[in-house]
Amino acid sequence: LPKALVVDESVQLAAHSDPDADPRIEARDRCITELLYGCGLRIGELVGLDAVAGAGARGWIDLAAGEAHVLGKGAKRRSVPVGQAALQALRHWLALRADWARDEEAALFIGSRGQRLTPQHIRVRLRQRSLQAGLAAPVHPHMLRHSYASHVLQSSGDLRAVQELLGHASISTTQVYTRLDFQHLAK
Repeated sequence: LPKALVVDESVQLAAHSDPDADPRIEARDRCITELLYGCGLRIGELVGLDAVAGAGARGWIDLAAGEAHVLGKGAKRRSVPVGQAALQALRHWLALRADWARDEEAALFIGSRGQRLTPQHIRVRLRQRSLQAGLAAPVHPHMLRHSYASHVLQSSGDLRAVQELLGHASISTTQVYTRLDFQHLAK
């Protein structure tokens, strides 16, 4: 698929481990990758996630329910299921996050200085991670979102469900993935 990764490459990206990397960075980056691909989140939704639910939170993950609650485009809230691989990666990251977390920092994804990661930081880390994993093309967050949508559509065939999971206001936006699916079938 031109704009989507095949399953093997996305798994390879998520499973990549640099033996010289700080285990906290490795756990955080794996969790980021799992959530972007496993939930189809936008980069803004991911960076907006807080470690715990709260009145001022833009988003959070309910570990018990296995759901991510995010604030999407147009300030619309939605909930998406979180798979077991992403939940496992999240639990691992949360156990290590405390090493860097400042008391006042609510962000789920933080850097070594204890501050919320920026979208640009996540883009750079994904690119580095994909190159270290030996993938032919550098991976960016929207590529993982495309992969998620394409794979859900291929397995379910339910365009409306994909629309809801992605938080698209219009079905025409989601129909882009039907073209990707037909291109895949033609190959």
